[in-house]
Amino acid sequence: MNRTTVVDLRKKKAEHEKITMVTAYDATMGRLLEQAGVDALLIGDSVGMVVQGHPNTLPVTLEQMLYHCQCVARGTTRVHLVADLPFMTYQVSPTQALENAGRFLREAQVQSVKLEGGVRMAETIRRLVESGIPVMAHVGLTPQSVHAMGGFRVQGRSEDEAKVVLEDALAVEQAGAYAVLLEGIPSELATRITERLAVPTIGIGAGSGTDGQVLVCNDLLGMDLSFAPRFVKRYARLEEVVVGAVRSYVDEVKSGAFPGPEHAFSARPKEPPEATGPRPAGKLSRLY
Repeated sequence: MNRTTVVDLRKKKAEHEKITMVTAYDATMGRLLEQAGVDALLIGDSVGMVVQGHPNTLPVTLEQMLYHCQCVARGTTRVHLVADLPFMTYQVSPTQALENAGRFLREAQVQSVKLEGGVRMAETIRRLVESGIPVMAHVGLTPQSVHAMGGFRVQGRSEDEAKVVLEDALAVEQAGAYAVLLEGIPSELATRITERLAVPTIGIGAGSGTDGQVLVCNDLLGMDLSFAPRFVKRYARLEEVVVGAVRSYVDEVKSGAFPGPEHAFSARPKEPPEATGPRPAGKLSRLY
């Protein structure tokens, strides 16, 4: 089956079908999310916070993002892959952005890239799109500008701020972005922008009026129950599941219950010469 394309995603808006997107950072999570039926996976620079333990996304490097994109690509076959361009890998110039974005399509096998910024990034988006690189734009609360914004704060609440966010969304669409991610803005503003744009909008903390939604996989699955922002809905509480499972493992190892006879190997006679030869093809064992 071919991967979902930017044309497919734009068609969903035309047909009033909601778009589903979740973040992924490794092959296993990518495989599971694809199996669950999501339309697109965002290999986000949020990896800096949920995997690397940083307080924001700024320390994430280009090479780290390429690595995680490669991992997710190897674990999937159908879902559309979007790569975040990390901080200071596209802001210097359109030429810098073109060179780095090209690496994601060439080396990591993603189908599009995402970058933050509206009016100020329109020229860069246009340069990428003209070179054949699909771009998802990102306006509203842009995490790479966390210091300029004074933290992770909702944007567009005042009339003047709302006008800026709308102008940003219109500018990136005009520049050729195939979709616009709207983060951390009032739901009324997100609905208004969605109605104005011909391209799909993907919301996170932007209400239900967008053409689709994205959540961080760790948040959706409840892997850190201490993190509970308003815009997140937990569909599982995996922190409890994981901690409970590992506690059982620890208890059984200490008590001697694990490993049991069924988990151990026994000696066997050496195979006769006529039975030796190459092993049949198949998955490699995970015996370390």
